[in-house]
Amino acid sequence: MTEVADGVYDLTLARDPARYRAFLFDWDVPTLVDCGLATTTETLLTRLQTLGTPPERLVITHADHDHVGGFDAVVDRYAPETYVPAQSTLDTVHDPDIRYDHEATVGPFTAVHVPGHCADNYALVASDRPIAVMGDAMIGADWRGLPPGYFVLVEGIYSDDLVAAERNAERLQAYEFDVGLVFHGSSVFENAGEKLDVFLDFPNKGSWDE
Repeated sequence: MTEVADGVYDLTLARDPARYRAFLFDWDVPTLVDCGLATTTETLLTRLQTLGTPPERLVITHADHDHVGGFDAVVDRYAPETYVPAQSTLDTVHDPDIRYDHEATVGPFTAVHVPGHCADNYALVASDRPIAVMGDAMIGADWRGLPPGYFVLVEGIYSDDLVAAERNAERLQAYEFDVGLVFHGSSVFENAGEKLDVFLDFPNKGSWDE
């Protein structure tokens, strides 16, 4: 558990064989973004108890099993207001309080729909701080054996449509952020928006086919 930005905590839930995370934003309303696997729920609850900041809001970026596994347990323990993408299908006991869509205000964030990895994938860009939660729009480059501090797309084997994922990631270029938090691999803590631009606007890039 590490404070990676002012009031932002990386709650790493598992490292073997993959790395799974949730993020706790201890801002005006403590906000938990995603909640890991079902098998990491006890770790998540322990991390939150140790931190001593009960989440009053739970935001889900998309409904993959490694992002919603602790949903019911968090709701049972803390009764937060819950935000889930309009496109998500949840297999949970508790229904979400609020369904959100592209460009919706979700607490301190603007929601950016970035389908491709999956149809309901969202990034969350803080409205008044230079921080973005990338959902699974991007992962850390070191996840694929490259140097840390940069982004790559989620692996094609785990993506519904890799071309759509890259194309829709361009929506994030409309926003400014220095920190890009990812759930797999290392987050990007410097010039994240600029690095995303370089990744997406590669030399000799043509136009997308309509």
